[in-house]
Amino acid sequence: MALLLNLACFSVRSPQQTFLFPKKNPAGSRRRGSIKPAVLPGENGSRRKEDRGNNRLFAVADGIGASTEEVYKVEVPEEGSEERKEVDYNWKEEWYPLYLTNQIPDDAPLALTVFDHQLVIHKDGEGTVHCHEDRCPHRLAKLSEGQIIDGRLECLYHGWQFQGDGSCVRIPQLPEGAKIPQSACLKKYEIEESQGVIWVWMSVDTSPDKSKIPFFKNFDRPGFRDTSTIHELPYDHSILLENLMDPAHVPISHDRTDFFSKREDAQALVMNVLEKSNRGFVGEWGKVKDSSSSSMNYLKFEAPCTLQNNREIVDKNGETQYVSGLFLCRPAGQGKSMLIVRFGSTMKSPLVVQAFPRWYVHQNACKVFEQDMGFLSSQNEVLMREKLPTKDLYLNLKSSDTWVAEYRKWMDKVGHGMPYHFGHSTISMPSISPVNEQAPAGLIASLSASMPTKGGFLTDHTPNPANRYFRHVVHCKECSRSLKDFKKWKKVLLVLSVASFAAAILAVTKQWKVMALVGAAVLFAGSYACSSVASLITTNFIRIHRRL
Repeated sequence: MALLLNLACFSVRSPQQTFLFPKKNPAGSRRRGSIKPAVLPGENGSRRKEDRGNNRLFAVADGIGASTEEVYKVEVPEEGSEERKEVDYNWKEEWYPLYLTNQIPDDAPLALTVFDHQLVIHKDGEGTVHCHEDRCPHRLAKLSEGQIIDGRLECLYHGWQFQGDGSCVRIPQLPEGAKIPQSACLKKYEIEESQGVIWVWMSVDTSPDKSKIPFFKNFDRPGFRDTSTIHELPYDHSILLENLMDPAHVPISHDRTDFFSKREDAQALVMNVLEKSNRGFVGEWGKVKDSSSSSMNYLKFEAPCTLQNNREIVDKNGETQYVSGLFLCRPAGQGKSMLIVRFGSTMKSPLVVQAFPRWYVHQNACKVFEQDMGFLSSQNEVLMREKLPTKDLYLNLKSSDTWVAEYRKWMDKVGHGMPYHFGHSTISMPSISPVNEQAPAGLIASLSASMPTKGGFLTDHTPNPANRYFRHVVHCKECSRSLKDFKKWKKVLLVLSVASFAAAILAVTKQWKVMALVGAAVLFAGSYACSSVASLITTNFIRIHRRL
């Protein structure tokens, strides 16, 4: 996973690529044509800039090659200027990534959140996915705590049942012949499946704009294969996006996680904004020594919560191969986010990579996010406590933090249309208090609170975003199935080991005793191996700091 993370972070952008913002034709459909970048290579390898009128770029690329001591000064347009003016933005009129299509449970409802809105998704008897407000109209009980009966969603409080369209079809407490009230229905949210992901349109007042559903060209290419994981994380989605668009932290935070991340490789970077709009921005970055070549890296942020890195590699046969790192970051409430990570390529993986079981790739992905978890959670706490915009708190470097500054400036433009935001120069605090659900009680609660970054004590079955079991295993069919198999084989092999040891005691001849003891040792080793794998899948990684 960390290897794939580096492939995404150090992606190469070819001179012919134009991964800019999609335009709409008069009919409103998406056009995936290209737009000329705002920064083009000059004849002598230098960079020349184009004035794009009212849409001209901030001068964030000036002074390329500056030392790491030079502080990045973010340009803030004057009041009333075109770039400073707020745009008409409604966070509900957007598509949010809910879940991987192939990970949705077949026989149970699943609770999800978008900001402070609680949703439940489930499959009906025909396998069609539906999304509703996670609340029974009877007594407001969570429907995600219910079950699926004959393709209908049943509330476990009083047994009311609902069809996929949200209508109530059964109330056990009604007298015989009585009609079900028309108001006994669920609020329904429109969803769409695209490229293996379920997206939800959060507005119930306006029709869904399908042209806003993000499209990722590489994922539609012939031969493209990807590995995907889902993670619950204990910090705000804006903190998560910052972290994902920050290549400077990789050598330090993920030192020796793979063969590529090494803290001694930390250095100044060159970052150029190529295009930006009210939908986000596109940029390139690289090492200072590569700033005048075509080996610059490519990054794209698209509203409200999509980040991607792409790389093109020409193989020995002269064919272009495509590598993508895609991050879909859903705001899941105050101090919470859910991330869908998708790494893939058109390249055929080496045999040694293909031999890695899927659970191993997934647990390594967990390790990468656990390495960042402690300090990202603390960053979230400071933002909530200080109640200041980031220009008053961050000390951004020009040589590494351009994307972070650009993202917070985008927040300035659209923040007024969001439930809360922390922008570069503006801020809007949450209007309601966060809700802590199903927390452990008593002594266990105090012990859990003392170890938040390690997942807590005896909290495997307590919804805790810091716990790998709930951050990953609960949200992954493959790892859940593997975990059950390894636990089962652990018990089977342990029983067989004990039986073999007993047979060795009862054996008459020395030869049979030796064979039975060897068999017991092998079976016990197998049981221990299964236990170790189960621990890898479920137990949080604890960072060991390196001192070189």
